[in-house]
Amino acid sequence: MLGKVEICGVNTAELKVLSGEECRALLLRAKQGDSAAREALIAGNLRLVLSVLQRFVGRGENVDDLFQVGCIGLIKAIDNFDAEAHDVRFSTYGVPMIAGEIRRYLRDNSAVRVSRSMRDTAYHVLQAKEKLTAATGREPTMEEIAKELGIRRQDVVFALDAISEPVSLYEPVYTDSGENICVMDQVGDTKNTDEHWLEQIALSSAIAALGEREKRILALRFYSGRTQTEVANEIGISQAQVSRLEKNAINKIKKNIFVS
Repeated sequence: MLGKVEICGVNTAELKVLSGEECRALLLRAKQGDSAAREALIAGNLRLVLSVLQRFVGRGENVDDLFQVGCIGLIKAIDNFDAEAHDVRFSTYGVPMIAGEIRRYLRDNSAVRVSRSMRDTAYHVLQAKEKLTAATGREPTMEEIAKELGIRRQDVVFALDAISEPVSLYEPVYTDSGENICVMDQVGDTKNTDEHWLEQIALSSAIAALGEREKRILALRFYSGRTQTEVANEIGISQAQVSRLEKNAINKIKKNIFVS
């Protein structure tokens, strides 16, 4: 979408941007039923829709569809915003409305199925979030949303988690000097580290240094899950001998790894 000029037949390179004063004046006229002012507001805030749309790029959805859904959110914001009652910029009110509309669309079209009750809770949470954002001019906390709805904070968190979209490992999260830093670059791998590989190499070398009977005993005990008595019967020695050989083999491995 970043290099796309035309979306839904709209040339995004030629979109008009309204100043704060122009936007407020049009909002007051639209509130009085001026349809021309309402249309001018929609056309003058399409760049706002595009800016919100950036958050949802790369999720496999058609950009034109998301743009249309975002425009629905914009229209709802225009129809519900009261320039005289709200002492905030229209964009402060409009952005969460647009984002909320797109999130609802993605939620309803998601391949991951969420229970009806959880979706309803999430819908009320998003409504409360938009309402509180418009009233305070900032994004509310989980506690504030929970208090507004009269539910537990954890229910708010669970509901939002249930409808959140998966993030691609290749989604850029930061750009520095033209180089994108993706989610994958920020994910730590605690297993495939240099230390882990060195430990594996040292362990393999230590096991290779054991005698054939010691290797067989360890394989039967720790890979096949046999008891010492079962190992003794299979190899043809006493259980006490199996215990001693097993202990000696483990001590050799520890010694070789420690030396390495």
